[in-house]
Amino acid sequence: MSRMIFPNLPVQDLASSVEFWSALGFEFNQEFGSSECACLVINDQASVMLLAADFFHGFHKTTPHTGTEILLCLSAESREEVDELCERAAAAGATDAEERVDQGPMYGGSFRDIDGHIWEVLWMSTN
Repeated sequence: MSRMIFPNLPVQDLASSVEFWSALGFEFNQEFGSSECACLVINDQASVMLLAADFFHGFHKTTPHTGTEILLCLSAESREEVDELCERAAAAGATDAEERVDQGPMYGGSFRDIDGHIWEVLWMSTN
């Protein structure tokens, strides 16, 4: 059985987060959105729920966490796509998007989105 995954992330300004990810070329599933959340579509099996911080913390009565809660990694189809996505992220307001790691069959970059979540972008050679 193939399972879908929906990581949930707190965001400070939902509209700004939607604008940020739209600038990177991602789409949103409006069916699962509201004034307190947006469903960022990664592919047919994975979406990330961007939740207004108060809404996010209301699910489990958690308090805001100040450390790294998770590293998310997106696959890329080429080295060029890694560079392009990181450059688009930087142009949309992301930070730490300049450095790349080249390890032979793997090439990657990363950035912190406008809420400080760390996203890696990775291309892997299948040859």
